[in-house]
Amino acid sequence: MKKQKIHFIAIGGSAMHNLAIALHKKGLQITGSDDEIFDPSRSRLEKFKLLPKEEGWHPERITRDLDAVILGMHAKKDNPELAQAKKIGIKVYSYPEYLYEQTKNKKRVAIAGSHGKTTTTALIMHVLKYADIKFDYMVGASLDGFDTMVNLEEKNDLAIFEADEYLSSPIDMRSKFLWYKPHISVVTGIAWDHINVFPTFDSYLNTFKQFLQTLPERGKVFYFEKDTELRRLIKAEQNIQTISYSGFSGKFNSNGSTVEVNGKTIHAPIFGNHNLQNLHAAYLVLKELGIEDETFSAAIESFKGASRRLQTLIDGQNPVYFDFAHAPSKVAATIKAIKEKHPRKKVLACLELHTFSSLNKAFIPHYEGSMNPAEKAIVYFNPHTLEHKGMPSLDKDFLFAAFRHKDLSISTNSSEVLKQIEAEHKESNVVVIMTSGSFDGVDFKEWVSTRQ
Repeated sequence: MKKQKIHFIAIGGSAMHNLAIALHKKGLQITGSDDEIFDPSRSRLEKFKLLPKEEGWHPERITRDLDAVILGMHAKKDNPELAQAKKIGIKVYSYPEYLYEQTKNKKRVAIAGSHGKTTTTALIMHVLKYADIKFDYMVGASLDGFDTMVNLEEKNDLAIFEADEYLSSPIDMRSKFLWYKPHISVVTGIAWDHINVFPTFDSYLNTFKQFLQTLPERGKVFYFEKDTELRRLIKAEQNIQTISYSGFSGKFNSNGSTVEVNGKTIHAPIFGNHNLQNLHAAYLVLKELGIEDETFSAAIESFKGASRRLQTLIDGQNPVYFDFAHAPSKVAATIKAIKEKHPRKKVLACLELHTFSSLNKAFIPHYEGSMNPAEKAIVYFNPHTLEHKGMPSLDKDFLFAAFRHKDLSISTNSSEVLKQIEAEHKESNVVVIMTSGSFDGVDFKEWVSTRQ
């Protein structure tokens, strides 16, 4: 039987290179191209002999013997390879569309929401693996115990997806999660994000409304009951089963949390009320998939978390945490979780403004009060990022007024930020660094190695 031949346009993307590797491991013939590929994508593609020999776009490589082309978000609408694929009639898929194509005959579970998707997905995956259940998956971070962020195998009859609301591709303006049509879903909450795509809160709400309408009749959605807007959307849906959750109750300690689950106390190596909400959502999904309480409790004790999600960089008396938080609700939840774990210690919170939303003058006032639980705060942004995104400059007075924190520093120099963190680390008991970017290349792991 002839191997299917698939070409990736923009193979270097975080999601795209993981899908390419998954399909390669499944036995498909994979080629790809990109105009720039950085690590870890580069080294991982090289490991599987999938790294393009040269960077750039090569329309002559789009030939009639291809079964499909998968188009990444990084590519432009006028990409020459895309134009060639259209010209000769090769089917062009978006990333989420192809995931659905590979799993359309399986039971699909999708974890959606403005926050907590990765952690909730990771919890579900960890317990299923502990229970020796085989499944396909797609998750947005590296996880302990999983070699890749995407897995697709013919023999599996279950698929777990982290379901993102961002665009499917440069030529498909639908949200990614509209492709998955899950039988079981979670919606963790709704807090306006991605304003370059959803310019109003109503447009953002509407894509979640559309998502709920993609569930099959009698499909099941678990939703966070304390989210007013989400509750309103859920009430309007008549053809699906809706089950609310509020989050487990628990007590935080130096090793995580002790949590009450159906009258039994279990240890969970996570902290923060937002993570107890994620844990409750994961529990309900796993229960729906047939996982017993005993298995859930035993598995959770060995959960290591997801990369860059409340990750401990330095432990001990003066701990340092790293988190992917960038939206206001995520920043507030992360700092609140740190304070809940260390109620008697001072906290220094450092945030990089990196995304389109976080650098947008119209959106920045939504950060008001988000860093207030921390005794001291630093906000960093790179002026070159604004230039690259074609956005107007930001002035410090505007940011001071927007964040309204009593002890806030604003910086545009990442080296100075690191020096300030070093100085404050001696005085502040706890440091939390939050970004979806890179602080202009600051190597926090190297910095940590000098502090231990």
